[in-house]
Amino acid sequence: MSGSSSTASGSVEEVARGVYLVRDTCNVYVIAAEGEFGERTGIAIDFGSGLVLDRLAEMGISALTHVLMTHHHRDQGQGLPLAVEAGIDIIVPPVEIDLFRSVDEMWRTRQLDNDYNLRQDRFSLLDPVPVAGTAAEYRTVEYGGVPIRALPTPGHTIGSVSYVLERGGRSLAFTGDLIYAPGKVWSLAASQWSYSHHEGPAMVVITCLLLLDEDFDVLLPSHGRPLDDPRAALRLLADRMQYLVDSRRWHRWDLEQRLRDPFIPITPHLLFNNSAMSYSYVLLSKTGEALVIDYGYDMTTGMPTGTERAARRPWLASLPALKAQYGVSRIGVALPTHYHDDHIAGMPLLRDVEGTEIWTPENVAPILDDPWKYDLPCQWFEPIASDRVLPLGVPFSWNEYTITPHEQPGHTLFAVAYELEVDGVRVLFTGDQQEGLGVPDERNEILNYQYRNRFRIHDYEKSAALYKRIAPGLLAGGHWEPRFVEDGYLEYLGYAGTDLVEIHEALLPLDELDLGADGVLARIVPYRSAAAVGAQVDLVVTVRNPHAEPADAVLLPVVPDGWEIVAAPEPVPLAPGEERELPLVLIAPDRAAKRARVAVDVTIGSLSLGQHTEALIDIE
Repeated sequence: MSGSSSTASGSVEEVARGVYLVRDTCNVYVIAAEGEFGERTGIAIDFGSGLVLDRLAEMGISALTHVLMTHHHRDQGQGLPLAVEAGIDIIVPPVEIDLFRSVDEMWRTRQLDNDYNLRQDRFSLLDPVPVAGTAAEYRTVEYGGVPIRALPTPGHTIGSVSYVLERGGRSLAFTGDLIYAPGKVWSLAASQWSYSHHEGPAMVVITCLLLLDEDFDVLLPSHGRPLDDPRAALRLLADRMQYLVDSRRWHRWDLEQRLRDPFIPITPHLLFNNSAMSYSYVLLSKTGEALVIDYGYDMTTGMPTGTERAARRPWLASLPALKAQYGVSRIGVALPTHYHDDHIAGMPLLRDVEGTEIWTPENVAPILDDPWKYDLPCQWFEPIASDRVLPLGVPFSWNEYTITPHEQPGHTLFAVAYELEVDGVRVLFTGDQQEGLGVPDERNEILNYQYRNRFRIHDYEKSAALYKRIAPGLLAGGHWEPRFVEDGYLEYLGYAGTDLVEIHEALLPLDELDLGADGVLARIVPYRSAAAVGAQVDLVVTVRNPHAEPADAVLLPVVPDGWEIVAAPEPVPLAPGEERELPLVLIAPDRAAKRARVAVDVTIGSLSLGQHTEALIDIE
């Protein structure tokens, strides 16, 4: 290493050609752009207190164009407001974007009482900063003339990334707080993401093993000295962290085996990824391509506490093993069975990195297109556009295979089962329709219905009838191992579906009122929306008659002070069981509001439901 060995705060040390370390609340690295004439600019990896701005002249750098953050902790970026003042673009890890641009929401809503969430999200910035973009994981992007490759490196935090610079024939990795010194980390507490569990330390193991495959020449951590023997340093850390993980388990968990061999062959051309949450299935083509059915959270070590974006980590950690072991050239297509995040969260990254096309059934595509429209659980944070929309019940071709998406309500109203034949076996991929329980060598599936998913009482009878008609040899679900269908099993599912109907009929007053399984008779669509101050807001109210005789529906809007009702739903006559859509038009107030509540008071015949349904509107 060239330059000074000083470790005093504010000291500047050239650690590689045109790469400088500035000691601050963390190590801030400055990379000078090469090949420039005149004034030389640079980029920073992390920002600390902002002291780096006072040291640029010592490096012969006139200005910074970008700051690339490895993670959200305050010691990494408490000085970012100074970067904003200087006009420096801030690039952040995609998983952690909300802990930069809208961290005030975290501070406002973070649970503090009876808190079992041990993640260090409260070691975030005190106030939000504008973000210019997110790190393009697995890809190389040029920032201020400096080409940088970003890699997801969860461990210290769920969303941590590392940045890779190739310069002068050497590969330099800026690893944040993944590693401090050979076999050591800056903080163990930061990697404890949930109470009494070990997702974080296990992720450190897997991340270290993945970085070993990169064969870096030097590691540049956020705390500690540059590491000139990355292989030894990462291997020692992986081994020590593996020991820590095992010390909190009854049996050893071979994380290297999990990473290197995550795919289990069901047939020669059908695999399932048992490291994923939920299971992802891989169909192998003779072309060398692969198709995946569901792709949510790959290579998980458990689900950390919390459901916000910063608690969820999509990545592609199993793909190297898939390509190496099975000769896969690319993931051509991804098929979701339904819209839940654990089945689709990784699909946008697959598309960005692999060029994968997302083919979505016609009853699922609208949910992915507009997650704010419907009041449904487990939706992803942004819309996911479909590259192709698949009609239900219509076979389609992918390479040598013919696949049919069948409507499959039950777990959720918006789900399908995919039928195909591979290696002489008829397979039906059923998503989360059932869930496996029981003891080893004893299968006991339960019907995995959730009322807020729009479950209807007869759905499992319908899906059982579908299975009986198709007669699959294999059922492949999302949270239970694939099951070869034995004699009597499909009949059992039919019995279970009928039993489910009977228990609901016994428990609900369906002989008096058809309230449905979820008891919801009216909804406002979209459930969530945004509008400008003073703008018109167009909503639709759906209402259903639960009576066995005709009835009039009366819908009375309930709005906050300052709102104007332009058009309220007119009273409407409904036949028994009839559902209608009625417009509701409002004018937003002249002031901003977050999640303003609009409701409808519902009366259907003699049934008064009160303020039965609501919608949430952000006024900006």
